[in-house]
Amino acid sequence: MRHWLVAALAGATLLGGCALNSDFGRLREDLVTDDMHAWVGREAVGSIGGKPSEFRLTDNERRLRDLAFALIQPSYDRSRWDSAITEYGLDRSRGEAPFDRTAYWTHLDVAHRRSEVSSYAQIVADARDDVVRIEPFFATAARVIDVDRRREESLGYVAASSGVSDVDANNALSRNNENTAVVAWVCRSLKERAVSYRYALERLVISTPSSNAVEAERSLTLLQTRIGGYCPGGPTPAPARAPAVVTKG
Repeated sequence: MRHWLVAALAGATLLGGCALNSDFGRLREDLVTDDMHAWVGREAVGSIGGKPSEFRLTDNERRLRDLAFALIQPSYDRSRWDSAITEYGLDRSRGEAPFDRTAYWTHLDVAHRRSEVSSYAQIVADARDDVVRIEPFFATAARVIDVDRRREESLGYVAASSGVSDVDANNALSRNNENTAVVAWVCRSLKERAVSYRYALERLVISTPSSNAVEAERSLTLLQTRIGGYCPGGPTPAPARAPAVVTKG
């Protein structure tokens, strides 16, 4: 599949960047696949030293990764012509870069340099978009985490009953770790986004004061409240150790 994707992206790029996206910056339908965001889980758990699972994704796990992508992708990259490359996790350079709270402001200033009104409006729109995305993501995360808890419980029952291979046991726990790491990544990204929006708003208030700052402030306050409700402070989860199981064969 990866070879097909590279060839498709290369062909579309030769035809022009816009060929990768359809209306409103969405990825072209023929380039969309069910597991296009599966890399989110692999990268999330890999970043904390864990190993990704080889089990196929459940529908909710797939949805979790789809919803997570929109919350970890930089706001200013949502309509880039090469967004397909980022959608499939082929551009590792951005993920490896340290958080830069000024990056959002830099892009905002360049895009809306002629109008402070549009700059304020963009902050409001981006903050509100994140607020809208938060609830569906964490609703899905709650379902996934609940099933993960049952999976871990079932692993012990099955191990005692008929035995479980080391491979299956490790893959089950690795998937739980993946899912937990995806949620942690989204929380970290949301907190960073709020910091970036705040930094940009402060720069605007200093450089081009406007009554529009009031609406932007309200939007940021709402976003930070929602983030605080779903992402309490705490350490990044570490990979869980595999419990002792009765191996089979």
